[in-house]
Amino acid sequence: MAIHAETMELELLGRGSDVARQRFRHLRRLLFVADMLAGLASGALVGAVARGSSEQVLLLAAVVAVAWPVAAFLCGLYAREDLRAWASGVSEAPRLVLTCLAASWPMYALLLSMGLARPAAGAFLGALACGSVAGIARSGARVAAHRAPKLRQRTLIVGSGLVAERLAERINDHPELGLVLTGFIDDGASDQGTAALPCLGGLNALKDLVELDLVDRVMIAFTRAHHEELLHALRVCRDAGVAVDIVPRLFEFLDGARSIEQIGGMPLLSIDAPTFSAPARLSKRTLDLVGAGVVLIVLSPLLLAIALAIKLDSSGPVLFTQLRSGRGGRFFKLYKFRSMHTEATVEVRADGAIVKTRDDERITRVGRVIRRLSLDEAPQLLNVLKADMSLVGPRPLVMAEAQTLTESWQARRADLRPGLTGPWQISGRSNIPFQEMIRFDYQYVAGWSLARDVEILLATLPVVLSGRGAY
Repeated sequence: MAIHAETMELELLGRGSDVARQRFRHLRRLLFVADMLAGLASGALVGAVARGSSEQVLLLAAVVAVAWPVAAFLCGLYAREDLRAWASGVSEAPRLVLTCLAASWPMYALLLSMGLARPAAGAFLGALACGSVAGIARSGARVAAHRAPKLRQRTLIVGSGLVAERLAERINDHPELGLVLTGFIDDGASDQGTAALPCLGGLNALKDLVELDLVDRVMIAFTRAHHEELLHALRVCRDAGVAVDIVPRLFEFLDGARSIEQIGGMPLLSIDAPTFSAPARLSKRTLDLVGAGVVLIVLSPLLLAIALAIKLDSSGPVLFTQLRSGRGGRFFKLYKFRSMHTEATVEVRADGAIVKTRDDERITRVGRVIRRLSLDEAPQLLNVLKADMSLVGPRPLVMAEAQTLTESWQARRADLRPGLTGPWQISGRSNIPFQEMIRFDYQYVAGWSLARDVEILLATLPVVLSGRGAY
């Protein structure tokens, strides 16, 4: 699930509810259609690149449209256990790459047997296109599945208090998850938090709610219930085929956690100390240079068009520069496309956070468009090349924001360069409260890995295209 950073998913499906079975079938159908369309487009591209005739292009489009879903099925992209995390397709990226590699050789053999002029180029670009187009099409299929009203999961929170409230806020802020909160249950409900949710009783009410088929998913946040009572709740969910998520204690530190099978029959989670070795820093810097360079080259025509539009839309410079806090607390000059009128001033709240509203009159017409797609931040790729920033990292704070961070643990976020994207970007952007964003940054730094950077980069594109939290 997309909130997996804060929940440990158990997926106790048992018999499986009707809603769960409908969701799996519906999503599989949508993914199959997405894969067929990806194969159709990629097959046509293969034929064109390999310099085939019109008939050969049509034949290749038809063959790849059938072959690509088959290859995806054989490589496990329709596996039921993988579709349980149906709200996000990021985890399937490695398997998608493997499918591309596996499909490239048969594609090359087919092009060679057809006597086309450029079989190697056609197979390489065809496999690349299959992976790219299928990834985008599958994301669209998941979005369509999430928005289907009949497939939304009625979700019950077990627990009350601040953690349960934060969990409820996450669910409400992410409608793409397909979760609908029905209420919460807890013994001795806390006076803090979950005020917007109805209390449906104590823990003993869970059995009745499940038997009456009023719950599709249960999320266990911090609760005052006894250990045995929670075990009983899990058994009730298992027997009824209701999926369960658990917010673990110390969840803020679990980004860098790895599982250890058992010690004397007791399972453990081990949280390693983060190490920023020279090879690790080199690999992160290499990713920054290659990624920023390639994106700048690909987007250069679009960036020139944006610069021209800004100049024609309002008076003032094309770029907006501002001092931001960087690695080690050192300040640097951050570049952005100007999206506000030149006379506009930056407003800051008492906690140091920048004031942002959806209907801000200070924003220009072009500014609204480029902010909606986060294109105003594209010039920060130059900051990445200059080593002021990284592609992925903590959010670059303005001076007023940086001065509000007085806790020693908050300073740890400056151990890495600030990022063009980061955990705050894929979790809601401007919808995330400032102090919550600082905790996200700390979690990222404390559990940093190159794999996590790649995962965030893959998750950023669909978030940017959705426009959620961008204003």
